[in-house]
Amino acid sequence: MAETAGGIPAPRAAELEHMVIQDCGSCHGLTMKGGLGSPLTQEALDGADPDALASIILDGVPGTAMPPWRPLLSETEALWIAEYLLQGDLNQ
Repeated sequence: MAETAGGIPAPRAAELEHMVIQDCGSCHGLTMKGGLGSPLTQEALDGADPDALASIILDGVPGTAMPPWRPLLSETEALWIAEYLLQGDLNQ
């Protein structure tokens, strides 16, 4: 089975891409330009640490609408999503 650069199998990477658009996009906007949640565009995330973003994805942000995704994602998958967002290459 082919893997992506982040070590995620290609079929799972496709699922994660879809999740970013559908689930993250429901709060951060379908084009990631912001909404209920802050923008997740390449420009907005410029200089962000992928590990810090992965931690936010996994553990959420207490006191905000950002939920923890740890029950649904592995650390590797959260890091893959963080790097995907930093690349700004959303398939939209």
